[in-house]
Amino acid sequence: MDARNLGRIIAKLASFGTRHTLSSQDDPVRGIGAARDWIHDEFSRIAATSGGRMTVEKQSFVQPVSPRIPAPTVITNVVATLRGTQDAAAGRTYVVSGHYDSRCSDVMNATCDAPGANDDASGVAVAIEAARVMATRTFDATVVFMAVAGEEQGLYGSAYYAQRAKQNNVDVQGMFTNDIVGSADGENGRDAGAVRVFSEGVPTSETPAQAAVRQSVGGENDGVSRQLARFVHETAGQYVPWFDARLYYRRDRYLRGGDQIPFLQQGYAAVRFTEVHENYRHQHQDVRVEDGVQYGDLLRFVENDYVARVAQVNLAALAVLARAPRSPSRAAIVTSRLTNDTELRWDANPEPDISGYEVVWRDTTEPLWTHSRFVGNVTSYTVEGLSKDNFQFGVRAVDKQGHRSPVSHPAPAS
Repeated sequence: MDARNLGRIIAKLASFGTRHTLSSQDDPVRGIGAARDWIHDEFSRIAATSGGRMTVEKQSFVQPVSPRIPAPTVITNVVATLRGTQDAAAGRTYVVSGHYDSRCSDVMNATCDAPGANDDASGVAVAIEAARVMATRTFDATVVFMAVAGEEQGLYGSAYYAQRAKQNNVDVQGMFTNDIVGSADGENGRDAGAVRVFSEGVPTSETPAQAAVRQSVGGENDGVSRQLARFVHETAGQYVPWFDARLYYRRDRYLRGGDQIPFLQQGYAAVRFTEVHENYRHQHQDVRVEDGVQYGDLLRFVENDYVARVAQVNLAALAVLARAPRSPSRAAIVTSRLTNDTELRWDANPEPDISGYEVVWRDTTEPLWTHSRFVGNVTSYTVEGLSKDNFQFGVRAVDKQGHRSPVSHPAPAS
């Protein structure tokens, strides 16, 4: 990852003056339309290096009158898709995004200066830079790099993409949103060695029947998004050990929300990356000096080296996800009889390069998987001497190159 290139992207996005969703769509130098077209050109330039595997589109729709949208408004997501090269995995998709719209103090003010350098040119830069690095390399699964609009007005751009993906049966196995990832400095101090990774435990889309199962097995900490977050943390520890992908076990911050939420609503696994210490004087504020304090989301408050470290975590996780097998389907823990052993089963993976599977477990109070055992290329395994009542269990797939999938948490079965 190139910190200078990240800085170039952030500076260019901040230069459009405002990127408010309701700002001009046809002014060539100021407003959201100018930013949209520049992002499309950047992705198109990157796609030219991919040997035809990356395509770029402007995904536009008309958002009707709704909260914070006073008149029907065209909203455009800029989407770059890097197609996977393995037939059995190309339909599996991972998404990384940032939102390119911005705002100042009044969320309805579409003309004020709103440079949005941190919120969220920094996140868009992560998605674009990840696309640049990955475009020249091959991956089994498909990766989507996306800059969405309408976030500040109500998550409209990401909601449209997620709804369309669900309607079209797109197999989104993981989604990352990067939102406010530009600075190690905040009102509570400085932390240049970590980024927050927010994930929900209980799925937003959970049905009453699924809730009953979760309650019976104590699965509050084992939803698909929590497994994805653990995967990010473990992968960062392996490939980016100098920077902590620090887990936060909640969907998002108080009074705030991000583009991962529409994906959660559709049943997809999704997590949010955000800097550890936020400075609210530099978010959602008119650019001004008041009592000697500078307000506004200005470029000078962004640290390119910090953004680069966040981007490295994203890239490491995306690359391993897109080269690893999918998580095993229909993982189950057999509950038909009383026993102090633990019997697990799962469906065989479709990928041709599967080496086998690992069973993992942890104490019920542990936040991370602490033990693993490779059990071979089988679809069932009994862990002798470890009671399912005393531990949480899971299973993950491993390919011949050693890439491991996120963990599947088993449901009880007879």
